[in-house]
Amino acid sequence: MIKTIIVDDEPRGINTIKKILELYCTDVQLIETCTDADSAKEKILQLEPDLVFLDIAMPGKTSLTMLSEMKNISFQIIFVTAHNEYSLQAFKYSAVDYLLKPVHEDLLINAVQRASKRIQDGLVNRNVETLLHNIRQTKTTKDIKLCIPSLKGFQVIRLSDIIFCESETSYTVFHLTDNQKLVSSKPIFEYEQMLETNDFVRIHRSYLVNINHVVEYRRGEGGTVVLQNGAELEVSRRKKDNFIAVMKDKFKF
Repeated sequence: MIKTIIVDDEPRGINTIKKILELYCTDVQLIETCTDADSAKEKILQLEPDLVFLDIAMPGKTSLTMLSEMKNISFQIIFVTAHNEYSLQAFKYSAVDYLLKPVHEDLLINAVQRASKRIQDGLVNRNVETLLHNIRQTKTTKDIKLCIPSLKGFQVIRLSDIIFCESETSYTVFHLTDNQKLVSSKPIFEYEQMLETNDFVRIHRSYLVNINHVVEYRRGEGGTVVLQNGAELEVSRRKKDNFIAVMKDKFKF
């Protein structure tokens, strides 16, 4: 059984999650509910849950502040929020599960299944550290970190260290500034959607490039991009105009 605590300052929010868990997640054992961050911290330390549903914005102290006060986060977390003041981008980059209110039962069930898999695999919840880092940072690309999931867990890198991403069937290969390569278990179109507001642009069905690492563009039917690491990548004819527009907007030439 997955020992679980629900933290939400609204009783209706607690009851919604509780009802879905009772109906569809029979391997979840609800051991406590809390309505504020301080009592949640006390109960988490006392009861040592496997999983916590954590509302973000609560009176007095947010759950993110509570987490920053805790030395050891050994439990899995599913964040729940009705507010948009916390950047959803930070949650996506940090590879943490989050649900938007009103909570949809299918999304909650899927989130519980992912948490259950992480618990079974004994994965330590280090991605919360990445989330807290990203929340604290300004919106400059160089400060933001990205969790890259793999078959063995995940790795954390800075966006500024990514030169380009390369599609390899349903996987994505990250080419980094130190000549290292990392393989993600996610397809490239997910990273295109995630990174497009942070200086990344799709130039080809196989390539997503960080425009801060572009050193040359050579004209052609689509053309060729030369990157800082010496890589020469084809630009598809369909992607050419958008790539040039993004470069002009960024560098004002």
